[in-house]
Amino acid sequence: MENKNLYTVDDCLKLEMKEVKELYSNYVNKSQVDILGSFGFGRVLSTHAEGMYIHTNDKRKILDFTGGIGVLNHGHNHPRILKARIKFQEERRLEVHKSFLSPYLSALSHNIAQVLPEDLDISYLCNSGSEAVEGAVKLAYKYHQGKRDCILNSDISFHGKLLGTGGLTCSPELNFKFPTIPNRHSFKYNNIESVKALIEKLRKKNGESNIYAILIEPFNASSLRECSLTFLQELRLLCDLEKIVLIFDEVYTGWGKTGALFNFMKKRVIPDVVTMAKSTGGGKSSISCFTTRKTFFKKAYDNLSDAMLHSTTYNGFGEECVTALEAINIAVEDNYVEKAQNIFKVLNPGLKGLQKKYPDLIKEVRGSGALNGIILNPEISPVIKAALKFMPVDLFKDPRFMAKLFTSSVISELFNNHRILTFLGQNKEIPLVISPSLIVKEEEIRNFLKALDETLSLGKYSLIIKFAKFRFLKDQIIMGKDKSDSVEQRIQN
Repeated sequence: MENKNLYTVDDCLKLEMKEVKELYSNYVNKSQVDILGSFGFGRVLSTHAEGMYIHTNDKRKILDFTGGIGVLNHGHNHPRILKARIKFQEERRLEVHKSFLSPYLSALSHNIAQVLPEDLDISYLCNSGSEAVEGAVKLAYKYHQGKRDCILNSDISFHGKLLGTGGLTCSPELNFKFPTIPNRHSFKYNNIESVKALIEKLRKKNGESNIYAILIEPFNASSLRECSLTFLQELRLLCDLEKIVLIFDEVYTGWGKTGALFNFMKKRVIPDVVTMAKSTGGGKSSISCFTTRKTFFKKAYDNLSDAMLHSTTYNGFGEECVTALEAINIAVEDNYVEKAQNIFKVLNPGLKGLQKKYPDLIKEVRGSGALNGIILNPEISPVIKAALKFMPVDLFKDPRFMAKLFTSSVISELFNNHRILTFLGQNKEIPLVISPSLIVKEEEIRNFLKALDETLSLGKYSLIIKFAKFRFLKDQIIMGKDKSDSVEQRIQN
């Protein structure tokens, strides 16, 4: 075969930032390079990561307060998880189990059943949160044997970006309408009256409900909003009364993130199906799951004709299952639920203290457990708009642009001058999400709060102008028009 000048793994370690950007622009997504290039973390490469920290090729040690956007409850490269994966590889164990029963898949499903309440016992293991949600919806439709047409989801939901889950997601982040699951109807988040109204509106002529499933996140991570106990209790009663399958999406919030093993367990309101992903794989495995009650699974799939009606090639791959087994055992043994509760006890009062100190900058503090954030005040005077000409043009079309800009300027300052990585949520509001791994130490939380205090003390306008100057000066360096002092030093000056 002709040599195609292919890269090796070792070649990847030698690539410079300029080369990586060229590869992204030519073979991945140029606009992604442009967006990330607005921030310091889009201008450096990571060399390695461990625990709470990311190390970069410019010799910086970055405190990661993103928690891998839900993936890293265990932190980066947890030693027990690495050990389990290496042992699996060294012993050359079987990955694909299509012709064999898998001890890893069966043990993992057993363990999930053990930690979940009631008869949430039957699990299907897939690869992404979107797959888990679509599998749950598909099960609900099959449970009713296709005799019901409608599904309900909330108006601030985020369930994924596939054709099906994208249609069930109500977030401005998904700004293009693709063909999707039919007969979707949205209710107001945490508003039981809007659910009741849709149930009545969508009845069949004979009075029977025409809704096969209600899908909701008990804690919506992209807006940091949480369903009340009363709402969930009434929702559960409605679903029981109308024989509607109740699906809880805990893709982000599973495995201790909000101060309970799963958020719904705080309220003791049990769904018929629950989805999980992200930290299920311990930060090293792409594995997800939907788990349902035995009676629901039996009616939907547990017969010889339908046993393989829902399956994938990568269902329950061996090393993925072993990784998840170890990740779950760590979460239970190291009491990640208590860790998240202790994080909240330090982080939440600290954020509320900053809100009191900067009432014009922080509108609201939200969160639970280790998943917290602040809503910044995006209001700005017309004078400052002169600085916006250096920002990406496409952003001006977004009505949430000012909120994104202010929040982004805080993220930029935290990274450039405090070596802390954070991110923003992208729903109807734009929160600064503060979501450390559950292994974070109290000292690291207090260091973050101190850095956020120093950042906000600069003021809204200074932060925004600094962010605009950072992008402009960086572009000057890249285009070869400025070969003077480092950008970071010049911005600080």
